[in-house]
Amino acid sequence: MEEMSETRWRAFLLERPRTAKLATTRKDGRPHVAPIWIDIDDDGSIIFTTHSDSLKGKSLQRDPRVSLCVDDDRPPFSFVIVEGVARLSRDPSELLRAATRIGGRYMGADQAVLFGQRNGVPGEILVRIEPTRVIAREGIAD
Repeated sequence: MEEMSETRWRAFLLERPRTAKLATTRKDGRPHVAPIWIDIDDDGSIIFTTHSDSLKGKSLQRDPRVSLCVDDDRPPFSFVIVEGVARLSRDPSELLRAATRIGGRYMGADQAVLFGQRNGVPGEILVRIEPTRVIAREGIAD
C-alpha cells in the first residue's frame, strides 16, 4: 500500500467519474452519508451541487464540516478521503457553470447542457469543499 501525493490523489479524483460519498452531520448529531457527483474546480476546491432543502443542503448550511470518500473497488483497490469545510454559493452563473461541467463529466459532453439546466436552477446550491486533511492510499491489496 502506498500513500498518494497531492498530485496523484487529485488525478485519481478526475481520472474517471466515480461517485463520491459525502458525510455530513444531521441536526440531532447523527451522521448522514449520500452519494454525489463531483469535480475539481480551477481553484482546487472539490465541487458539487445539491438542493438547499435536501438533507445534505440543510446540514451544510448549519455545519459546513464534511468528509468525502471516493474509492476504486477494483483490485488492487484505492481510496481518497477528504475532510474539509464547505463554502456555499447561490450565484446563478457559478451554479450553472458548475452543474453543466459536472453533468458533462458524468453523463458525457452531449448531456452537459441538459444536466446543467436541470441542476443549475434556483433552490440549488454550489458547494465547494476546501480540503483540510486528506488520506489517500493506493495498491491496498499489493
